Amino acid sequence: MSEDAGEKTFAPSAKRLRDAAQKGDVLRSRELATAGATLVAAAWLMMAGPWVLGLLAEAVRSGFTWDRASLENFSPGQLLINTTLAVLPPIAVLGVAVIIVSVASQLGPGGEGRWIGGNLAPKASRINPMSGLKRMFGANGWIEMGKGLAKVALLGTIAYSWGKSNIPQLSRLGRGDMVEQLAYGWHQIVMLLFVLSGGLVVIAFIDFPVQWVRRNFRLKMSMQEMRDEHKEAEGAPEKKAAQKERQRKIAMGGLIPAVKDAQFILTNPTHFSVALSYDPDKASAPIVLAKGRGDKALAMRELAAEYQVPVLEYPALARSVYYTTRERQVIREELYVAVAAILAFVFALKRGEHPARPDVNVPLTLRFDTDGRLDPSITA
Repeated sequence: MSEDAGEKTFAPSAKRLRDAAQKGDVLRSRELATAGATLVAAAWLMMAGPWVLGLLAEAVRSGFTWDRASLENFSPGQLLINTTLAVLPPIAVLGVAVIIVSVASQLGPGGEGRWIGGNLAPKASRINPMSGLKRMFGANGWIEMGKGLAKVALLGTIAYSWGKSNIPQLSRLGRGDMVEQLAYGWHQIVMLLFVLSGGLVVIAFIDFPVQWVRRNFRLKMSMQEMRDEHKEAEGAPEKKAAQKERQRKIAMGGLIPAVKDAQFILTNPTHFSVALSYDPDKASAPIVLAKGRGDKALAMRELAAEYQVPVLEYPALARSVYYTTRERQVIREELYVAVAAILAFVFALKRGEHPARPDVNVPLTLRFDTDGRLDPSITA
């Protein structure tokens, strides 16, 4: 009863997930992107630190080196530009790496629909103030607030633990060799970033399955939605019935000449139909004018009733003719006697006589089951 009323209790289908992705609703975790970007930044600082410091030292050295030309053409703007250009290559490398990791973290997991060009188009719902307020103060807003507080608590705890063990050493910076102190400070900053990255990775591993559960819950389907999707995929029963009827009429249209010219039709009775005719002026033996199984066999029987063509149920003989003779070909010689007995019976009926229905015998080597396999145990 509740399902008919529209209660969403079914897991989303693959089609619903794809449709949601087309609208921009994809499985993604911002925490995963944040963790990846922070890890890349920490690794970059560790490997590219000497490079950056060397470039900065060179820029500072050249900026504080004065000669007569420098004093006469003093240009602080040019000095700033030179310093910026000096550190731009390593910063550009960092920016590209962060972008790649961020994009990969969002496009990688989650299945189909990760990259939809249409999602880049502007949408009014994204800048609608009411939609923004609904996101802020709705259930989703409270969940995000809780996540934010949990992140602050976790990362704050990590930073406090790191600071508790390293602040004493950091507070003594500047009392020793400058190069060594700077190297130590740089190393500690990099280690702090790695520690915080570990906390962000933990948050991401928790957040991603949570996002998966929330998205599947949000896209749950009702029984009616399941039925509608099934109809859409398979076609409405009415439409399928109409299509089947059209196909049957088309098949019947092509069968009309053959059935009208047939002298009788052999049936299985439900699976096969074979229309036969005998004209000694055209062939020395009966000819198969048409044959069919399934819907085609049904159409042949309906046409036979319409054109008053005798329909005779001889299952073994019908299958034998069906599997051994093509349309517009004469039947196998081994079947002459059986078909001749039925022809004589049909001719007698057309003369107004009432003969007994003949018994026919199908050779053991020509007895087939409905799948076309030889089966000598089948009776005529």
